Amino acid sequence: MQAGRSTALKLYLISDFNLETLGHYLSNGSTWPQVAATSAPFGQVFPALLHPGPDPLDFALVWTSPEKVVPAFGDALKSIEIDEDRVLAELGEFANCLHQAQTHFRAIFVVSWTLPAHQRGNNILGLRRHGPRRLLLKMNLALAEKLENCASVYLLDGQRWMDENSYSPKLWYLTKTPFHPAVFSRAAGDLKAAISGILGASRKLLVVDLDNILWGGVVGDVGWEELRLGGHDYVGEAFLDFQQALKSLRNRGILLAIVSKNDEAIAMEALNKHPQMVLRPGDFAATRINWNDKAANVAEVAEELNLGLQSIVFIDDSPIERARVREALPEVYVPEWPDDKTLFASTLLQMGCFDTAYAADEDASRQQMYATEGHRKLSRQMVSSAEEWLLSCHTVVTVEEQCDANRERVVQLLNKTNQMNLATRRLSSQELQIWLQQENRKLWAFRVSDKFGDSGLTGILSLEIRSEIARITDFVLSCRVMGRNIESVMVAFAAQHCAALGLQELRADYTPTAKNKPCLRFWMSSGFSYDEGKNRFLWLLRQPYPFPRGIEVRLPSLPVSI
Repeated sequence: MQAGRSTALKLYLISDFNLETLGHYLSNGSTWPQVAATSAPFGQVFPALLHPGPDPLDFALVWTSPEKVVPAFGDALKSIEIDEDRVLAELGEFANCLHQAQTHFRAIFVVSWTLPAHQRGNNILGLRRHGPRRLLLKMNLALAEKLENCASVYLLDGQRWMDENSYSPKLWYLTKTPFHPAVFSRAAGDLKAAISGILGASRKLLVVDLDNILWGGVVGDVGWEELRLGGHDYVGEAFLDFQQALKSLRNRGILLAIVSKNDEAIAMEALNKHPQMVLRPGDFAATRINWNDKAANVAEVAEELNLGLQSIVFIDDSPIERARVREALPEVYVPEWPDDKTLFASTLLQMGCFDTAYAADEDASRQQMYATEGHRKLSRQMVSSAEEWLLSCHTVVTVEEQCDANRERVVQLLNKTNQMNLATRRLSSQELQIWLQQENRKLWAFRVSDKFGDSGLTGILSLEIRSEIARITDFVLSCRVMGRNIESVMVAFAAQHCAALGLQELRADYTPTAKNKPCLRFWMSSGFSYDEGKNRFLWLLRQPYPFPRGIEVRLPSLPVSI
């Protein structure tokens, strides 16, 4: 399933209460992604999940009342003694239904259960062994555990949208809508962020200013010793918490960069010497500390890190600088930023643009990988030719079949990579496994390392074979390793594999997007013949396709018939 930015995604709302208000927020909102929400028959949760109808749907939202899905919990709310095994059995039926429903949707979002503030019961014992609030906590945890291995089902935290006045008894009795509109507004925002994460459109790089963003004061005026950062100062403490929030994003794999109008030596001295500084120079993948136009600097950082502008968030305390970047680089997300320094950390932490549905080991080491890339670029400047430099890197490419161990990273690459992407297919883990069930289809992952470090799993190649012709369905490579002949290794591997099977032709059909022109440039230089009318590249397998020189390729076992 795919959807472009101009296509409204079809979302099916399944509930045992009225979600019409949520549907309005989702369908009429101006923010991307555009969503067309339709509601299942009222109260028909299980039938709607298992038999959603003939029309194709992209996503489903399942938002239920705990006492309706788990009747034993309803008894607990009535102070009737219940057996927790009965609760878990009824909950298990719901989880099994969600598991079966995965085949109908690209992803299913399930909202965790909550209770209204007025449902206090005997509050002093509410979290004791048989208290309903304790039971609800256990139910949410049990549901999360049962859905852990459902790759296409995501449990959203509904408690985030609630406050003391979220529930409306009057709206419930009038329209069977239990919540005030503000709850649905917050839910719509989180749901759109989740869908964006599924589509691989989450932001990857956060660019920040320095003065009055990372610390209080202008370092060029007061010196690093007098900056407001940490200490027994509420403003300094707020800046410290903001840096810690930035560090938490870095630990999740979000890249950080600096764009600041400052004297670079003075700013770097502050980053290196201030004893309360949480972020040090090594925490930033790129820096532009000078007196140049900030929009130009942001564009340079994007080029240096080989990232699209749509991957960037820019934070600055100056409304003028924000407006300048927003106007010059409309794809960069420039949030309005509060004047109140005590709101910096909370404003950052509630931003949904960094949400991603895919987590892999490479995420935690992404900053180090970009730092290593800096060392590569320095070494490139010291040799006379690109070929000589590539030979000096001692690159190793390891080819492995798709498996449980690498599946999450494979799906992440498939859904987040834009530039070196032949078809730009977007598939969930379950959809990918369904696609691979046919015996004539195969997928490999490519790991890349060299003398500078390990770039991790950075490439995907999939083939579909019909008769004596093989078609490259997916050809995906991370921007981190583009231009290092890894592309040629992947093509040579595909040609060798297909020739060993006795096939005659290897084809690659290019699907153009606004962002994958680098992929077209590679294929135009690949040596394949090109049919412009069909956007098709062709190689006759009677002629060997050579592996590039100077790269050690570690292949899986000899190919078997697929």
